[in-house]
Amino acid sequence: MPTRREFLATAAAPLAATAQSTTPRRIAAVVTEYRLNSHADVIVGKYLEGFRQNGQPPGPRSKIVSLYTAQVPKNDMSRDKAKKHNVPIYPTIWETLTLGGDRLAVDGVLLIGEHGNYTYNEKGQHLYPRYELFLEVTDVFRGTGKSVPVFNDKHLSYSWHKARRMVEISRELRFPMMAGSSIPVAYRPEGVDLEWGAKARHAVSIFYADPDAYGFHLLEGLQCMVERRQGGETGVEAVQYIEKQAMWDWVSQAPWAEKLLNAALAKGVRRKPGDIRELGKEAYAFRVWYRDGLEAAAFMMNGVAQDAATAVEVAGQAEPVATLMWLGEGPPFEHFACLVQAIEKMFETGKPTYPVERTLLTSGILEAILTSKFENHKRIETPHLNVRYTAPRKGFFCTEKLSGA
Repeated sequence: MPTRREFLATAAAPLAATAQSTTPRRIAAVVTEYRLNSHADVIVGKYLEGFRQNGQPPGPRSKIVSLYTAQVPKNDMSRDKAKKHNVPIYPTIWETLTLGGDRLAVDGVLLIGEHGNYTYNEKGQHLYPRYELFLEVTDVFRGTGKSVPVFNDKHLSYSWHKARRMVEISRELRFPMMAGSSIPVAYRPEGVDLEWGAKARHAVSIFYADPDAYGFHLLEGLQCMVERRQGGETGVEAVQYIEKQAMWDWVSQAPWAEKLLNAALAKGVRRKPGDIRELGKEAYAFRVWYRDGLEAAAFMMNGVAQDAATAVEVAGQAEPVATLMWLGEGPPFEHFACLVQAIEKMFETGKPTYPVERTLLTSGILEAILTSKFENHKRIETPHLNVRYTAPRKGFFCTEKLSGA
């Protein structure tokens, strides 16, 4: 096994080759399970069968060359797909990344730890083993003395400490890393983004469904807009979970929240007609206080709308900056094609399309929010979420739909 000094001397070499080469990248997929409409299906499936998953172009240039599945449910698709596309399935992550040899033999890793038979804790967090799978991936990097870009789907981890450690390891071993939701990269019909460097005062995002799996999407939809504000991202000082009538009472007392909530809802395409307070009796929200004074609220509008949208109040502007982040309602789930395009850019250039720190921060916010929910909705101070980063000036979301999708 190489020493740490030998490893660091060689770790960057594959990345330079990636940036200069026109050869399709060889990608290893490490997933928890692969079944119809799972995240493995809608991400890996686009590498195997194109963005529409119909065997026709367009699609990624990179190729899946190996697969590892932690679980194989009765409705598993991995075996049939692997046979159809001549992709070997290996019993260990080491063999998946080395193609059965003793040297790193791939140019990138997709880590998709979403779906599967895993337990929940008392806070309602689904305990997917993303961190543990990541450690196995990076053990291969350490053991072979080489590293390649890694994309981690959704949260880094349910645990802040594990999430932070994942980012630390990526820095220690010097490989590009991305993570997160498909929401930030989804098609925006009006092409709207917060102007880079804008002085944001308040923000609201909307989504729907459960606090853990979908609450992460909600927070990423918020963060991908507000991270562009003046001064860049400096972190979060506190959070609070509120729900039902208490949430609506707070909205009535916070004019900015009501205005921005209405602005976000106005961008939706799957909103039910009627009074939102009547329809949204089971709705809930995540309040977020940022360290630089920005205050935000992320609403799960269950019963009201099934859209992803964000609205931001900007100093000196009468109307909010608001946008819909459009989601395909069924296969081929086009917003995942947008995500794959962002991942592809990293695999081909060796540079993250956007900072992994965003997902580090949203992972930590969500853990604290679920702690607030568990602890009777109290405000949770978060001095540990002092995550600083600068968002890219250029947008990274899809600017058009795939024709025919």
